[in-house]
Amino acid sequence: MSGDLILFLILALVAIATAMGMLLSKNAVYSALFLVLNFVTVAVFYLLLGAPFIAMSQVTVYAGAIMVLFLFVIMLLGAEKLSGEFEWRKTLFPASLALILVAEATYLLLTKARPVGDVLAPSDAVNQPEALVELGKALFGQFLLPFEVTSILLLVAMVGAIVLTKKEKGEQK
Repeated sequence: MSGDLILFLILALVAIATAMGMLLSKNAVYSALFLVLNFVTVAVFYLLLGAPFIAMSQVTVYAGAIMVLFLFVIMLLGAEKLSGEFEWRKTLFPASLALILVAEATYLLLTKARPVGDVLAPSDAVNQPEALVELGKALFGQFLLPFEVTSILLLVAMVGAIVLTKKEKGEQK
């Protein structure tokens, strides 16, 4: 077993554990912190794949900016604690989807299914500054509309979360 495979397996276990911690935590702040750790783990995956720019973007944009903003909103609204009621009826559909995903992953591992064709690491030219300049030009030129729609969607989601958790004046938390 090579060192890369061992590192991949350790990172995969960390990613799965942090994702489960995020989903199962009753405290919203802890869930957000688990998600930050998951983002960092995914960034390490990107580093292993030879994509340092995407790894750095993952850490700075998602783990750094967006999650800090979410933590700020969670703590500002005082919505750290989720309700203690657990309803099996609400979790039946997601649990069945998770079971299907686990069954598919088990099947792929047992049959040692391989992707069709060769999977190659990106060339060094992809990580050069000229390629990043072209990426920026494409993002703010050709793909400006989807980029702005995504930012508006994130803003609407944040405002929706504030409206949903806002208490009326005089109402107890």
